[in-house]
Amino acid sequence: MSVASDSPVHSSSSSDDLAAFLDAELDSASDASSGPSEEEEEAEDDEESGLKRRKLEHLETVDEEEIEEASSSKGECQHPGSFGNMCFVCGQKLEETGVSFRYIHKEMRLNEDEISRLRDSDSRFLQRQRKLYLVLDLDHTLLNSTVLRDLKPEEEYLKSHTHSLQDVSRGSLFMLEFMQMMTKLRPFVHSFLKEASEMFVMYIYTMGDRAYARQMAKLLDPKGEYFGDRVISRDDGTVRHQKSLDVVLGQESAVLILDDTENAWPNHKDNLIVIERYHFFASSCRQFDHKYKSLSELKSDESEPDGALATVLKVLKQAHALFFENVDEDISNRDVRSMLKQVRKEVLKGCKVVFSRVFPTKAKPEDHPLWKMAEELGATCATEVDASVTHVVAMDVGTEKARWAVREKKYVVHRGWIDAANYLWKKQPEENFSLEQLKKQQTSMALDTYASSNPNEVHEDVLLKARDACYKARDAFYACLEKESGKKPTEIATVGLLYPKECSSSRTQFVNNCRSSWVKHFDREYCRNKRVQRLLDDGDERKGPMSLPQPYTFKPSPST
Repeated sequence: MSVASDSPVHSSSSSDDLAAFLDAELDSASDASSGPSEEEEEAEDDEESGLKRRKLEHLETVDEEEIEEASSSKGECQHPGSFGNMCFVCGQKLEETGVSFRYIHKEMRLNEDEISRLRDSDSRFLQRQRKLYLVLDLDHTLLNSTVLRDLKPEEEYLKSHTHSLQDVSRGSLFMLEFMQMMTKLRPFVHSFLKEASEMFVMYIYTMGDRAYARQMAKLLDPKGEYFGDRVISRDDGTVRHQKSLDVVLGQESAVLILDDTENAWPNHKDNLIVIERYHFFASSCRQFDHKYKSLSELKSDESEPDGALATVLKVLKQAHALFFENVDEDISNRDVRSMLKQVRKEVLKGCKVVFSRVFPTKAKPEDHPLWKMAEELGATCATEVDASVTHVVAMDVGTEKARWAVREKKYVVHRGWIDAANYLWKKQPEENFSLEQLKKQQTSMALDTYASSNPNEVHEDVLLKARDACYKARDAFYACLEKESGKKPTEIATVGLLYPKECSSSRTQFVNNCRSSWVKHFDREYCRNKRVQRLLDDGDERKGPMSLPQPYTFKPSPST
């Protein structure tokens, strides 16, 4: 909850003198900053005035009786906070102490006692409203951004599919030319924020800079109804390269965090829900050294009803419902972290798991992160097999325990089954994580890596099924070319090959079923054969080699 605009405590006994002092102090702080132009001052006047009023609204909630009591008992003001180097209660000049809340006001600091007081009062107020706190990461969690110069040629089509910045509520892909960036909002994000706001007071907390954080907040919350001024950037944190709840005005026992990076929150892992990363742009995949294609390259996206945000929303609803269960009881001592653990323990409840050659030989299995993860998800872990075992997690079907599981008709899965359950908060179909599936994935990844370093070669060791599908699609496309040879070619493929629009469908199948290096190779071979055939034609029928199209003559098809 924002100390500036959302404090629930509204004292009618605040002094006019205090208000006048704070107003003057805010004005002087504003004047002391680097002087803007008259036009800028005029444009920002309303926003600045509103900000000051919100600051004063909160600061006037400092109860005079509390101040007088503190003064009489200790003989001096306790200096609950400051603007610049002046206490905002007594006006005394202070050394720089306390925690900085720059996202509320660039010169505002609060001491620990005042932070605790605000957190206590806000928590009591919110719990009466049946609300908790939710801290949300931006990049790879709610959205994905890329610098324009990092767009691959295969992503250039996105520039013609962006939405207007004049009405961001109706779009999801935005070109921010003034920042030389493009941003894609994650599917379901608008519904997620709307429903989550009914259960939580929400903060944004990003490792991006302040300008980026505020611009992304405008895309997600153009009316300012979800976050207000609760937008925290790396410039506002107290620890470099880490995130912490010390600048969030909510009790830790009432805060949940949604982020794609667990290591960003070293001191608050019990509050954290780790979400699957959203890799829409190719640069995002490269950033994390992923070899697979991004969603933009595949011209695809996450499912709204079954995507990561929809899954997390269900988890948030469960934790919220557990926290406010039996509201007639005293809930002041309840801890949402315990509720989150309860929800997690339901994911693999009833499963008994044995690991086979997954951990290093000399390591204690129970100390391994995968073992701990399975237990947190509600599974029972063991080192030896027996009749009660339901799953064997292995990396090789030839191990003794894996063979036992096959004989006893138990599930044999690779470790990805547990990882997926952890991210998706749901037990996954075992057949999708069989060791056979793992081998196919490893083979495919190895081939992709080799193909990327040898783009002009055709690889014979590709999986039989994939190869056959590629060959079938290839033959269908070239058969269409022969059948429609009398039609005017208007589409461009690779290596100068032209084809009529009647073959667009078969071309799309060809491109989707074969690696790009294969497609280029087959197109080259087809053109070469055609040239040879034409050169061998008799007499007047000889037409010579196929001519290459001029670059300005044809427009590439979106499918190529």
